[in-house]
Amino acid sequence: MSEENKEKNENQEKEEIVELDDEIKTENDGIKISDDVVAVIAGVAVSEVPGVAGMAGGFAGGISEVFSGKKNLAKGIKADINEDKAKIDVNIIVEYGSRIPDVAFEIQNRVKKAVESMTGLKVEEVNVHVQGVDTDTATSEKSDEEE
Repeated sequence: MSEENKEKNENQEKEEIVELDDEIKTENDGIKISDDVVAVIAGVAVSEVPGVAGMAGGFAGGISEVFSGKKNLAKGIKADINEDKAKIDVNIIVEYGSRIPDVAFEIQNRVKKAVESMTGLKVEEVNVHVQGVDTDTATSEKSDEEE
């Protein structure tokens, strides 16, 4: 009987080891996502938000440059990834007349949703820094009224 007990104990230990090995493996094991990739994903999400005239330090000339693919979509965005968590800073220029808190809130929601769904990372922070206001639209509207 003692030999049977030894065999049972050894089989139980083997089963426990197999179960532990299965728990260790994760879906994203061995996958490293670059900060630049996260920044580009965030840049595309920001460019779709109404009220954003451009990115600070990037394509301030107009949002149409983003869609043409000639400019770097990661301009004005800094992504910091630690393990499976991301912190993202976005520097924007808003259109004149847009409500800044609403634009910033929409940016935070869209960036978080896009990055989490595409990369599987947990977005802890999306910090929106308003670097300026695009007044070109305001001055063109004023000149149209005068004519």
